[in-house]
Formats: sequence, C-alpha cells, structure tokens
Amino acid sequence: MKIMMFAHDGSLNRGCEAIVRSSTNIIKERIAGTKIYLASGRPKTDQIIPKLDDIYDGSSRGIKKYSYDWLLSSLKVKFFNDESYALGKIHHNIIKHIKAVDVCLSIGGDNYCYGEQPGWYEVDKRVKAQGKKLVLWGCSIGEEDMSERKLEDLKLFDLILARETLTYNMLKNKGLTNVKLCADPAFTMEKEELELPKGWQEGNTVGLNFSPLVWNKNKNSQTAVRDLINHILDTTDMTIALTPHVIEDGNNDYEVLYKYYEEFKNTGRVIILPDNLNAIQYKGYIARMRFFIGARTHATIAAYSNYVPTMVLGYSVKSKGIAQDLFGEEKLVLDIQEISNGNKLKAKFNEMIREEEELRQKLKRSIPSIKKKSYKAVEYLNELVK
Repeated sequence: MKIMMFAHDGSLNRGCEAIVRSSTNIIKERIAGTKIYLASGRPKTDQIIPKLDDIYDGSSRGIKKYSYDWLLSSLKVKFFNDESYALGKIHHNIIKHIKAVDVCLSIGGDNYCYGEQPGWYEVDKRVKAQGKKLVLWGCSIGEEDMSERKLEDLKLFDLILARETLTYNMLKNKGLTNVKLCADPAFTMEKEELELPKGWQEGNTVGLNFSPLVWNKNKNSQTAVRDLINHILDTTDMTIALTPHVIEDGNNDYEVLYKYYEEFKNTGRVIILPDNLNAIQYKGYIARMRFFIGARTHATIAAYSNYVPTMVLGYSVKSKGIAQDLFGEEKLVLDIQEISNGNKLKAKFNEMIREEEELRQKLKRSIPSIKKKSYKAVEYLNELVK
C-alpha cells in the first residue's frame, strides 16, 4: 500500500512533526510493506523524520498576475463563482502526486478548527475524482467550527478518525457515518533523553510552555503567566524549565518564553530549553519533569504519555476532549478566557500539586488504553483498504 500524507506545513511545529513521525511508525509497524510519502509545505524541515519513503514539496504555488491561469481563474470566479481551477493550480504540488498512491491521509489534526478550508476541500475532491481512498487522520473539530460547506467536505471522506470523544460525538450527531474514535498517534511516540541542562533539578522541575497563539488571543494572559511564575518561585523550591514546542517564524514559542527567561533568570531557578530540538528530544526532557504546564497540545501529550501531571493553558476542543478521555473529566484544562486571571492559574497549579500522586496514578491507568486507541486508527485504515 502507498500512502501520501498531506495538509502538513512542516516540522518546525514539533506537534506536526510528532503526528507524522508517530503515524509513520505505527502504520509501518502494523501494515507490512507500506510506503509512506509526505507532501509538506516546508519539506526541508521534515528531513529529521527517518522512516518516510519520500518527502515532496507540497507548498502552495502563486498564480502570476495576467498569466493565462490568472485570467481563466478570474473569469471562472467572476462569472461562475467557481474557485476550483484556481485552487487546483495553487495546490498542484500535492494534486500531481495523487495518482501514484492508494490512500491520501489529511493529517492536519486541527486544520478544520480554523474557519473554511477551500484549498483542502479542493484537494479532497481531486482525491475522490481519481478513485483514491481519503482519510482524515486524528482530527479534532469543535461544534463552533462546523459549517454546511465543511460538513459537505467531511462527507467525501472514506474514513474520519477523531482523536477524542468530544469530536467523535459531535461528528456523529451531525449525521456522519464514516467516523471512528481513536487517539492521537503522538501518545505512542518514542523519546530521546539528552543531558540535563545546568540548573535542572531531577524530580523537582516544572515545565512551562506558552505560545504566541494564546498570547495574542488573550493579551492579559501574559501578565497572568508572569504571576504564575512568581507564585511557583515564591511557594515552591522547584526549577521552572521554559519549554518551546513550535519554532516557526511569526509563531515562535521561544521568543515569547525568552522574555520570561530574561525577566527571571537571576533567580537561578528559571532555565530555558533550546529552540533547535526535535519532537522526541523535547519529549525526553518533558518526560523527566515533575509537572508540566502547556499551551501546545503535543507538548501536553508528551507529558501525559509519561505520566507527568499536566495543566493545559487556553485551548480548544482537542485539549478538552483529550483530558476527558484520560481522566473522565476536563481535568486542569483552562479555556482562553480563564487564563487572563492570575489567581485562577495559581489555584489550578495548587490543585495540581495537591493531587500530584492521584493524577500520576490516573495517567498510569489510562495511558495504556489510550495508546491502544492510537493503534486502533491503523486497524481502521487497514480494514478500509483491504
């Protein structure tokens, strides 16, 4: 079987890397002889993923003004409200590879959380027009993200694999019959343990990840997180390890975290992890933390999967759904509004400390079954192509 993964914009987002890396591993482990190709918006950043059979340049192409394609696109849009010709040209780097594969996996787990996606809708149509299998792999979608147009696109898929129960239930309630429940493949990802940095306290370090995404959505969260750092320094003897997980231009955790590092480094108890580690190396550090506080979903998955009690900052249906599946409740997940309140952050942190052992034991009980659900996605894929 030949599989092409698409809807991936490169591995400078270590969560996207984690999805590709772990999905490739579990598919190849369970389905012998599978070839996996990745169409990437930034192919050079994906060279770090070892088991891929090839990486294609899947970046979008512009349409040159006043060219034949530009004129034809303009006419089709103006007179027929038809974007398909233009979108086909823009996404040609992906579309040209469809004919050579058996299955196309749309792997952007939360692409459908960010408004309409006409480009991906067009690619999906082209996949089905060529008679290939189309799979939405490990997705999260909120009720608030749904539209009629999106629902029509989702009906095209041969298989939709929801990575948590909230998304699964919502899609089933929308009348979709092609949905199965699994778990994020990154729960199964291996880790690489590098040397611990100076200032790290073994067994007594709390990780803190924060993102420009949350920072920009809720400006007051910047002050609230500063209050939380002060609270940890004042009420515990722990080291705080600032932990980036996305290092793209314009969306760089390291830049946000470095401001906190500059402010608190003289305490001797605040360190920052480098911005050039890959997903398994970050996971190696996160696995050795006592607690983790994170805004990036795959940084929190790295913590959960190593039984590290975790608090989630200001995120969407995926974080709520993952926590629900792990704990039976949305445990220690703060929504985007709540994280502007420093007192709420401090109270949740105190709750995490109080329940440390209970949280760890719950994770030890639930993670094995969650990992089985990650592998379940491969079973459903295999059933589809048999």
